[in-house]
Amino acid sequence: MTLRSAIWLPLFDELADPAAVARLAAEAEEAGWHGLFVWDQLRWRAPVRAVADPWITLAAVATVTERLALGPMVTPIPRRRPAKLARETATLDLLSGGRLIFGAGLGSDRFAEEFSRTGEELDDRVRARMLDEGLAVLAAAWTGETVEHRGEHYVVDGISFLPAPARPGGVPVWIAGMPGKVAPMRRAARHDGFFPVNLDHADQLAESLATIQGLRAEAGSDGPFDVAVGLELGTDPAPYVAAGATWWLPEFEPGVVTVDQVRGVIHDGPAAG
Repeated sequence: MTLRSAIWLPLFDELADPAAVARLAAEAEEAGWHGLFVWDQLRWRAPVRAVADPWITLAAVATVTERLALGPMVTPIPRRRPAKLARETATLDLLSGGRLIFGAGLGSDRFAEEFSRTGEELDDRVRARMLDEGLAVLAAAWTGETVEHRGEHYVVDGISFLPAPARPGGVPVWIAGMPGKVAPMRRAARHDGFFPVNLDHADQLAESLATIQGLRAEAGSDGPFDVAVGLELGTDPAPYVAAGATWWLPEFEPGVVTVDQVRGVIHDGPAAG
């Protein structure tokens, strides 16, 4: 499978300007990149001061591009309302002509204290249930049919989420998770892609994908399945491609990233292959 490349941006400080990110997205498309993904954060630790909203930024990106895949990488569903998220995702998929990819995960309080500082759920096990329930609400909403959902955490009582996304079946979902953790791999196997975080080496990726592929085979899933890897700038993606990666996302250091640095990476071009 051909490797695709995406710019992956923390929307901090200089990149907290949606117009600046939109300009970078247009340049990335012109330079042959295949996607542009953004962090979904409410805040970040010092020295970061300014933080942009991912959905407003992605809407700006959608209006100035025609081919780039785009999306949040990743949205922590447990600190969002799934009904509102259903509206946002369907609208953005329509606006972009069916280019949205939805990265979803558990979220963490470790790096930015987003959950503790806003009164959100801190227990990982509870957030895992919220994540799965939220994904179920989204899947039902994206059909355009009337949603009747009464779960442990969310209620949707007789609402149809029209207009539906541009693509029948809804928006592709990539699940984020630590390599080796069984629950995220099981979750990924039920969806359209896997985004392993904090990879140390390609062998971790190969081991995780072997598990996911086995789970997909057991479930009879044979549709397209993407694997996106975020790698430090300068890291050779070839070993990860050999292990099964289909997308390469060069990482930018959140506290120091600048528009000029991103522009330089864009004009270096996507990875070969």
